[in-house]
Amino acid sequence: MTQTLETRTAVERIKLTKTTPELYDAMMVLGNAANKDIDAELAELIKIRASQVNHCAFCLDMHTRDARKLGVSGQKLDVLAAWEEAGDLFTERERAALALTEAITELGDGHVRDEVYASAAAVFTERELGQVIAMAVTINAWNRINVTIRLQQPPRR
Repeated sequence: MTQTLETRTAVERIKLTKTTPELYDAMMVLGNAANKDIDAELAELIKIRASQVNHCAFCLDMHTRDARKLGVSGQKLDVLAAWEEAGDLFTERERAALALTEAITELGDGHVRDEVYASAAAVFTERELGQVIAMAVTINAWNRINVTIRLQQPPRR
């Protein structure tokens, strides 16, 4: 049976900041740690790609705006969902981070494949690689929270 949007959203969802503020605070600490020492534009690409895979409209809205403010090109944002087909539009580091982000997000094989990890390890220092992993894990946690509580993005004018 297919559910309509009306049926799916009929249940009132919790307000996480009110019901479990310590979880929200912990997620903010995790997010700040993940942001440390990672290129801001790369971090936004990671956040956007994971949010696309996870269908998190709230995070997509937030992070595409943040990416634009940082100067990420509209072309990159327009084709991010198909980054593998975009040729040299994305740098080697961006492609490695996006592949690793997708592998962490989907875990379809039950693990991150060696070749995906090795590609990322080849272009990032150990510290940078740790930050890329932390960023992907953090945005995935935020996505899962937000799609569960159906956090809605504010309308833009």
